[in-house]
Amino acid sequence: MLLEMLDAKLESKEQDMIKIRRYLHAHPEVSYQERETSKYIAQFYQDKDVEITTNVGGYGIKVVIDTKRAGKNIAIRADFDALAIPDETGTEYASIYPGISHACGHDAHTAYLMKLAETFIEMRDNLAGKITIIHQPAEELPPGGAQFMIEDGVLEGVDEIYGIHVMSTMDFGNIFYHHGNTMQARAKFEITLKGNGGHGASPHEANDSIVAASHLVVALQTIVSRRLNPFESGVVTIGEFRGTGQFNVIKDSVKLVGDVRSMSSKTGQLLQQQITQIVHGIGQTFGCDVIFDYKNDYPVLFNNHELTDSVVTILNEYKIGEVKDSGLLSPSEDFAYYSQIIPACFFFVGAKPNGPFYPHHHPKFNIDERSLLISAKAMGRVVLRAMNLI
Repeated sequence: MLLEMLDAKLESKEQDMIKIRRYLHAHPEVSYQERETSKYIAQFYQDKDVEITTNVGGYGIKVVIDTKRAGKNIAIRADFDALAIPDETGTEYASIYPGISHACGHDAHTAYLMKLAETFIEMRDNLAGKITIIHQPAEELPPGGAQFMIEDGVLEGVDEIYGIHVMSTMDFGNIFYHHGNTMQARAKFEITLKGNGGHGASPHEANDSIVAASHLVVALQTIVSRRLNPFESGVVTIGEFRGTGQFNVIKDSVKLVGDVRSMSSKTGQLLQQQITQIVHGIGQTFGCDVIFDYKNDYPVLFNNHELTDSVVTILNEYKIGEVKDSGLLSPSEDFAYYSQIIPACFFFVGAKPNGPFYPHHHPKFNIDERSLLISAKAMGRVVLRAMNLI
């Protein structure tokens, strides 16, 4: 009976979910600048019987649905920031702001959760405990909005937390999960090698930083292939090589910016140690001064085994497509910060559109919008099971 009520209400709200998603898609705001999006979300809850806290850790919003009956406090989190990527989808609801788009699906996360929260408010008399709705800004840009919301107490009193990510590269209609370490930790480094500039015709009178930096790029690529256990996951990427100059001038300094990913803290520590050693070794070898900055940001996202078992069981029991193990996933997610503090489970909803599809962070990224209803139904079931109501 409870499940039928949930589904009927959500099905009646599907077009509203899509409408909200398209509005947000057309009005994206990048991390730490989501002022209007935050206002839009808060306004949605203003006339509802809930506890609303705005400006949590920045533009974050916390909404508590209190049934006034004994039970657990279950949190659901959705992010709402966009990316500094142009919108090339060609849709009628494409971004109205040049160079900014919802190229990752956070508009969909927000839309499904707003209408799911509304449904839980309407079903309050049939529920027990509390449901904490977390609308989080700034997932895309370190240090990430999750940390600031946690510092502002968003998890106080919460027993467990769940999150969903729609995935344009995963088959529509299916739901994906993984136990334990699921998404990679991330770090960023910046290296400046300073040599001595000079005339291109007289290299012996200079110290070429480009040559030193080129050796460094190659050397860093040996870490994963020669220092990391083949059964461990790690990535070292040089994403930027700032060596622009003139054809007949030897550069006096070069800056490199890189990205590091790992699936365990042990691997992350090894990668940092090896990168540090090689950077200073190359500097010494070529007689260059080194300025080196290494920052760890998002940790490994860990899915609690018990909660993940419960998610898989409930979604298999009350079928919404096929439930599959996604395996390890290479991207990083600041939901990982929540998973370090309380039991957490983050799972994925297939949203691959018909025809051509594009990966997340691509200018033509888009989703099958039917995944919003699937997300709401899936999370609704998870919460009802966590409350021991189904």
